[in-house]
Amino acid sequence: MVTAKRRSKPSDASGAASAPDRDAGLLGAVPFACAMFAGDGALVAGNARYREEFGELAEHGEREALLARLQGEAGDGERPREVLAPHSGRWYALHWGRAEHGGDHVDVLTAIDISERIETLDSHKTRQEKLLFTSRLMSVGEMAATLAHELNQPLAAIMNYLNGSLRLVEQAGGPVQVERALQAARTQAEHASAVISRVREFVRAREPRRDAHDLSQIAATVLELLRLEAERLQLRIDLGLPARLEPVFADRVMIEQVLLNLVKNAIEAMREIPTARRELRIDARMNLDDQIEVRVSDRGAGLSPAEQDQLFSPFFTTKTDGLGIGLAICRSIIEYHEGRLFFEPRDGGGSVFGFTLPRFEART
Repeated sequence: MVTAKRRSKPSDASGAASAPDRDAGLLGAVPFACAMFAGDGALVAGNARYREEFGELAEHGEREALLARLQGEAGDGERPREVLAPHSGRWYALHWGRAEHGGDHVDVLTAIDISERIETLDSHKTRQEKLLFTSRLMSVGEMAATLAHELNQPLAAIMNYLNGSLRLVEQAGGPVQVERALQAARTQAEHASAVISRVREFVRAREPRRDAHDLSQIAATVLELLRLEAERLQLRIDLGLPARLEPVFADRVMIEQVLLNLVKNAIEAMREIPTARRELRIDARMNLDDQIEVRVSDRGAGLSPAEQDQLFSPFFTTKTDGLGIGLAICRSIIEYHEGRLFFEPRDGGGSVFGFTLPRFEART
């Protein structure tokens, strides 16, 4: 037994145990860690299980100090309901009661070890998250495979037409502007072909070709692809990428596709707003999780709470001519890279879409 700070009254002349001794003896019969605390918080008595599980803590003899030492969330009252013991790493469910001991009222604490339950719940949650990810990956994969198949043939025809047109221009000595336009169109078509190729690899569950990549180069490629559209809409694009931002560990084409989709969505969101407010910003930073965080901010109309709830669901879209698969594919790609795709409202109006990626140095 933990030594009680209150001295028990001796047994009476008949040899019967006094009430304090009897109460302390009852604690020993409890199969869980159990202790009594006086009104001032001092430990009155505790059973052997309490001594085994909390005796190492210097604070075990004082109620408030013990609760402050244990880490957990409060229940309905001020006292914690489920706690983590820092010295043992085990979880406990705390139950409080009131009793009378030696003529005084005491608080009775029962601490039930729930570590196995917590581990089971965590394991179940992990399995459930993996199942949801696999299910989402399969549904997105099926859509991506269908699109890749349907787009591949017309894209190949476009490439053939462009190559043929370039040969004719070169042979005829045509205008330089026409030749440059055809070369730019071919570059776009080659990029689209590379995206389709990567999507097919992704659908077949192959490991992406991840390596060290500079986000500023990825952003530059994306902005070049959308430069004409941004100029046509008189849209200002600001880049807030630090000069010494660490390389990310990623598949370049896949991340280009994610960033391209987010920037295109941001541009679409600002088509109907006044020209003076059409401002798009791309930022990147190292976040508190030691990952690189990329944020694409717009000044569009924003999203309603109902739209936010369905944002990453396949086939949900706020566009009249959208398919609702862009963000779902982006989310699967980012999660495949062990990152996170997220949304938040932008201060002053608009939306912020962002994603995280691991640092290259953290994976080597």
